[in-house]
Amino acid sequence: MTKKALIAGWGDLPRIWAEKAQAAGEDFIVIKIAGEITAEFSDLDCAEYTVNLTQLGEILEILEKEKIKEAVWLGKIQKAHLFADFNPDQKLQQLLAQLPDLNDDTILMALALEFINSGVKLLPQTYLLEDQLAEAGILAGEIRTELKKDLIFAFETAYNLGRFDIGQTALVKDGAVMALEAIEGTDQAIKRAAKYGGPGVVMAKCSKSDQDLRFDLPTVGLKTLANLIENKAAALIIEAGNTFILNKEEFCRRAAAEGIVVAAAEYKEGELILPW
Repeated sequence: MTKKALIAGWGDLPRIWAEKAQAAGEDFIVIKIAGEITAEFSDLDCAEYTVNLTQLGEILEILEKEKIKEAVWLGKIQKAHLFADFNPDQKLQQLLAQLPDLNDDTILMALALEFINSGVKLLPQTYLLEDQLAEAGILAGEIRTELKKDLIFAFETAYNLGRFDIGQTALVKDGAVMALEAIEGTDQAIKRAAKYGGPGVVMAKCSKSDQDLRFDLPTVGLKTLANLIENKAAALIIEAGNTFILNKEEFCRRAAAEGIVVAAAEYKEGELILPW
């Protein structure tokens, strides 16, 4: 079995993958991105490294030293770090200087090429995590007729937002956009939407039409749900098959108890397939 590296950003997803990898008998190491870590790995049977986001050269050196041939990159990397007290090493400086822009896909594709050139294949984020993906359907609550219009509007807005590589999340109310996710991330977008829209906003999270499965798949978890509950949101619609929904049973149970509808729709060949 090929030795793998887990490059771990913020959130619970890296820990979930590591537990599954150990249960499957995978030989792996963990490279934690300093400043992004929310999971612990010390109880697992794997070597651990902590590296600053700016130290691309060091990450590549670790991969070479550990004879890594495959890697999976999971967890959020806060893009805002690129603009606040950012001091990249020479390797990363050279990479960024060659890019036409600093959009997510541009940066991630360039990093993927660096890994490939170093002899390391980036695996899809779904590797070992297929059971964490949302299935199509109404996952929590009952959809009132008057809510359907905003659910469709939110989902189509999020889908089109992804085409411009800006963000994955849109929040709407009564047919008007309250907030679009940009560099601040999902949680801040929810708060901004509630500030202007008040109770009853509808959130959608959707992948890009040409989503690269190796990085940046949409993810929702209990922290996202707590934020929606706190800000009295009405519903959440996500993309089935392309969105991780962490702690799925608890997520849906708690959403239903709080009166928040959760649904998962699909895009197939450009056509929106609704779950109702």
